Amino acid sequence: MKRIIGFYLRPYYGRMAVGFLIKFLGAIMDLFIPWILAYVIDNVIPAGSLRLIFLWGGIMFVCSILAVSFNIIANRMASRVASDATQIIRHDLFAKTMYLSARQTDAFTKPSLISRLTTDTYNVNQMIGRIQRLGVRAPILLIGGVLFTMSLDPVLSGVLLLVMPVLAAVMVTVSRKGMPMYRKLQSCVDSFVCLVREDIAGIRVIKALSKMDYEKDKFDRINRMVVTCERNAERTMAVLNPAMNMLLNLGLVGVIIAGAFRVNAGTSEVGKILAFMTYFTIILNAMMSISRMFVIISKAVASAARIDQVLACGDDLELLGENGAGPGKSKTGVGEDGALPACGSTFPEGDGMLQGENFGKLSGGREAAEEGNDADTDEIVFEHVTFSYNKNEANLKDISFTVKKGEMLGIIGSTGSGKTTLASLLMRLMDADEGRVLIAGRDVRSFDKEELRSRFGVVFQNDTIFEDSIYENVRMGRPLDAEAVERALRYAQAEEFAREKERNEGAMLDIRGANLSGGQKQRVLIARALAAGPEILILDDSSSALDYRTDALLRRQLREHFRNTTTILIAQRISSVMHADHILVLEDGEMIGYGTHEELMKSCEVYREISRSQTGDMAC
Repeated sequence: MKRIIGFYLRPYYGRMAVGFLIKFLGAIMDLFIPWILAYVIDNVIPAGSLRLIFLWGGIMFVCSILAVSFNIIANRMASRVASDATQIIRHDLFAKTMYLSARQTDAFTKPSLISRLTTDTYNVNQMIGRIQRLGVRAPILLIGGVLFTMSLDPVLSGVLLLVMPVLAAVMVTVSRKGMPMYRKLQSCVDSFVCLVREDIAGIRVIKALSKMDYEKDKFDRINRMVVTCERNAERTMAVLNPAMNMLLNLGLVGVIIAGAFRVNAGTSEVGKILAFMTYFTIILNAMMSISRMFVIISKAVASAARIDQVLACGDDLELLGENGAGPGKSKTGVGEDGALPACGSTFPEGDGMLQGENFGKLSGGREAAEEGNDADTDEIVFEHVTFSYNKNEANLKDISFTVKKGEMLGIIGSTGSGKTTLASLLMRLMDADEGRVLIAGRDVRSFDKEELRSRFGVVFQNDTIFEDSIYENVRMGRPLDAEAVERALRYAQAEEFAREKERNEGAMLDIRGANLSGGQKQRVLIARALAAGPEILILDDSSSALDYRTDALLRRQLREHFRNTTTILIAQRISSVMHADHILVLEDGEMIGYGTHEELMKSCEVYREISRSQTGDMAC
């Protein structure tokens, strides 16, 4: 909450001060009306002066108009401040989310980040608006009401003062219990959003497997959990209004009884009693407003803490000097509050697991990697790279290889072998725990992120098609002209169906490309990767939905038009990688084969098994 109040609201302090002043004046006008009414009843009416009655009645009318006008103006100013401040908070939170490393994104989880950008920012917006509307008016009405009652009749106001400490104790006690419950509720909402997001994205699979009832049961369980958390929180906070009503009404009963005795004894007047009852109503409404504020603040404090976790999260992809000198990668990716786990290295160097005929082939790849800057300055080098997501079990172990400019490296292996992780380390979506990744002789950690990633064209597994035209999905906001986009579509074998779809169905694609086939999606994504003429092209299982003819045509286009582009081709098919200059075989995060297709067919049993299973060639 300190960041929200001390940083994001600071530019609006002046506007808020003016709004508070206007709100203050409006509240004072409201407080004068009962006092004037008491004066009219007890002093003006007994005097029998019609002129004075109209005069004081006019004053009451002016006070009413001013109170309404001041409150409307202040409320509109409060709404403007709340919306403007929340807009900036959302902007910064979204920007921070975009620049989180892959490790940090996984630690927060995508559903939680969505919830923080939506529900949590809404709660903060409500708090900022209500604080300006009720945070000034309610306390002024409460304190002013007490002061005015004391000026009217100190004895009767003593009855009211006896109730106030009890009311304060109830509010503090309930709020202390309510805030942790709202934090728990937000965690349940994260899980709820996660399930809904998965089910909507996978609705076709659910229907195809007739698992609608199964998913409905899962939804019911998490829905009940959210409802239970919400009910517990609301039940706790719901104690406030009835408790305050009861205490204030008991106080009002006490005032009426005491007032009746005082009027009967001639020590008080009827007008004062009527004004006292009006002030009691004002005080009751002020206390109710304060209790509602406590509910909103309880939610907002929990939400602000979750927002601050993201905003305060440190950059765990620290920039090194160009020669690799410097403090190295950040050991933690968090602020001081410990939002994310530490990212320090926990794995030892490789322990020589490679034996037999594979060792010579692999050590050759490693020797080339270890030459580093002494080789081609445009090459990609992995030097003894080890990486783990959970810091307990390595997902990549002692990976070393070199790819020169314009060469193609094919990467093949079973699911979960570390193929995509390797590509993520190359693009520095996360940092290696041990070893180095070099591009053009420089550690990737020495590049500015934008400079580094501008070198790449990439198609990830399950990549995203946006709800836009095919051309805009390829352009993606980059300064590319129509010719460059059309050329990329042609190279990706997507030009014909792109033109036909734009001509027959309009240019807009559905969310996630629902109105495209699997092969069409992949070709649009490949066109996106090729459009800017990248220095390094990463294709992560990007041809799995293509037929063999289209796959062959695509590879031919890459050979003819992207000779100087270094290509990292991750695939499940032997046919996709067999023509690569080098092929890297991964299994359980380990490098068990490196070489050409022919070399691996002789030296790598796993590669031979993959080839045999896909081609049915028992002779291999």
